[in-house]
Amino acid sequence: MSASPLDQVDKAILRAVQSRLPIDAQPFAKLGQELGLSEEEVLDRLAALKISGVIRRIGGNFNSRDLGFASTLCAAQVPEEKLESFVAAVNAFHGVTHNYRRSHEYNVWFTFIAQSMEQIEENLARIAAQTGVSEICSLPARKMFKIKVDFPV
Repeated sequence: MSASPLDQVDKAILRAVQSRLPIDAQPFAKLGQELGLSEEEVLDRLAALKISGVIRRIGGNFNSRDLGFASTLCAAQVPEEKLESFVAAVNAFHGVTHNYRRSHEYNVWFTFIAQSMEQIEENLARIAAQTGVSEICSLPARKMFKIKVDFPV
């Protein structure tokens, strides 16, 4: 999909929503005030950016460890004939935040967050039992290196 060129207003909105969306009952109205726009203009432009594929979603980014959760990166070897059912089984869990297909021996990678590592391991065992895919590696982080990324638009 080819995105249309962004004007300066779209770029200003994108810069703002990446890391400094106001914590407010009406964050888009407040953002609009900062940018000289109405709340409706901000929301309309964000909707257009979503439709065009420039953005996928807007949501909070929390440090799960600081909130008392466990997380892990998982890599799975999934035969082509099981790919669709495996992805559906993984995506059925609320704690899955990303799920990607890769051109690699381990062709499905996903992140999993839960109350504990034990719960994650139990859920991975359920996925294996349900799909028949037993080669699922759990790779929990030992140290955080990447804190955040802002794209210079």
